[in-house]
Amino acid sequence: MNEWFKKNVGTIKEKWGKWSLVQKLICGAILLAVIAAVVLLARVSAKPSTVRLFNSPITDEGQRESIVTRLDSDNVKTYVDSDGYISVEDEKTARKWRSKLVAEGYEPSRKDPWSLFDTAKWTRNDFDDKVNWKRAMEDAVKAHVEQLDGVRSANVILTLPDESLFSENQKPTTASVTIFANDPDVLSSRSRVKGLQRLISRSVEGLSEDNITIVNGETGEEINDFEGMEASDRISLVAKQEKEIRKLESEYSSQVLKQLQTTFGDKRVKVTNMTIEMDMSQETFTSKEYTGITIKPDNPDTVYDDSETVHSLVISEETVDKDFTGTGYNPEGPAGIEGQNPPVYSDMSNVIGKSTEQGVKRNYALNEKNIAGTKSPEKGRRTISVNIDGIWNYPLYDENGKLKLSKTGGYEREYVPISDEELEKVTKLVQGAIGYNVQRGDSVTVTNIQFDRTDQFREEDAAYIKAQQTKKTIFFVLLGIAVVLIIFIAFRLISREIERRRRLREEELLRRQQAEREQAIWDAKNEDISVTMSVEERRRAELQENAIAMAKEHPEDVAMLIRTWLREEA
Repeated sequence: MNEWFKKNVGTIKEKWGKWSLVQKLICGAILLAVIAAVVLLARVSAKPSTVRLFNSPITDEGQRESIVTRLDSDNVKTYVDSDGYISVEDEKTARKWRSKLVAEGYEPSRKDPWSLFDTAKWTRNDFDDKVNWKRAMEDAVKAHVEQLDGVRSANVILTLPDESLFSENQKPTTASVTIFANDPDVLSSRSRVKGLQRLISRSVEGLSEDNITIVNGETGEEINDFEGMEASDRISLVAKQEKEIRKLESEYSSQVLKQLQTTFGDKRVKVTNMTIEMDMSQETFTSKEYTGITIKPDNPDTVYDDSETVHSLVISEETVDKDFTGTGYNPEGPAGIEGQNPPVYSDMSNVIGKSTEQGVKRNYALNEKNIAGTKSPEKGRRTISVNIDGIWNYPLYDENGKLKLSKTGGYEREYVPISDEELEKVTKLVQGAIGYNVQRGDSVTVTNIQFDRTDQFREEDAAYIKAQQTKKTIFFVLLGIAVVLIIFIAFRLISREIERRRRLREEELLRRQQAEREQAIWDAKNEDISVTMSVEERRRAELQENAIAMAKEHPEDVAMLIRTWLREEA
């Protein structure tokens, strides 16, 4: 590799030395052009993909500079091309800052909708002014709506009727608005549709919200027809109220269960019913109440109520004592007219009479209170039913300490109900947990009804029976293994004893034979008799001599060999 590199470098140097100055300059220019092209290509390819902030170019340099400065103040990267378009990094940033810039007044200047009135004509008349005013209002409302976030485009049509002499004959101003949205929430959210409706109504003089029709440009559906939604709104409201009531009932039930399960355990308490009646209506009321007047307030230091209250106080009092003596009164009517008195009154004419009037007139002060307010949703009657199971005692044992079993082989159980005193205490506890009020008609019921635990007891009995069967099986298996081991050990001991006795007999026989041979040899020596030994005896004698010689030379190895034999025989 190094030789190839050196060879090529040498070739280039050789050719470079042969070139003229013009050729060298041309080669350098070509290299500079290639490097510049590579750098330009790298910069173009490294430029990130951008999104235009506004769909129209901003030709006003001052306005473009102010927008870029505003974005730079929040560290938003901007890109401005030669046509005047301002771009940002992604669509999310463009959507966010498009609305923000419009709200802060940095929106690019557009065509003024009121420029129609800037041109003066000699043939100008009221009709032209009305048409131009209508066009200008439509363009102004359209531009106002299109500035909202999520609105892609809008079409506005206004109907401006002629003024009528009488107000009852005046036709209303109407508006029809078609909206094409980028964000579906603009046309589905009722709050945003109502805000759009109020915006349009306040943009045109004399235009009410009832005379505005807003249509979804994609589907052609009218989106501001709220009258047809009253029934669904009511159903939705009722559903929300029911959900709130269920949530409140669940909270009360959880509170009661938490209190009782701490004492009776999780499996012995159940809330069978929890009902809360709520009045969700709202109404405004006024009332007048008359209460007693407190003469002396209650002393909080005393254990009894020592206040003094009266129903009313006397403000002023007048005593009347009147006596009258004179002729009797004859009601004959007006003067100059013949009277029509009954004979009784006619006979009493010119009769001396006397009258006495006595009495006391008093003015009383009352404690009057005028109450005005709004009735909010309030909680009504509360009903709760709680059932508590008794205690099941098991396992049971007899006098001898033996476990009592049922006929099916399971546990024998004893049910202990809850006492009435304990039920009364639980009732008071539940009443306190739900805020019991007898005047409100609340009802609290606590019962002791035995739960159905058949399946639970059946599973427990089956588990007990299975455990007993498993114990018996294990016992018999272990007993069988023990018997087999005992038989094996006995057989092993008997076999070893038989083998030991057989080996002792053989050794005794060999010992006797060896003793007889040795005695015969000894006798033959003493008698100087030549004895002829057989090949087998001669071989045994040689082995014996070799074993004796080896034992003398290597006593440790022989001892280890003997220990190994003894261990194997044992």
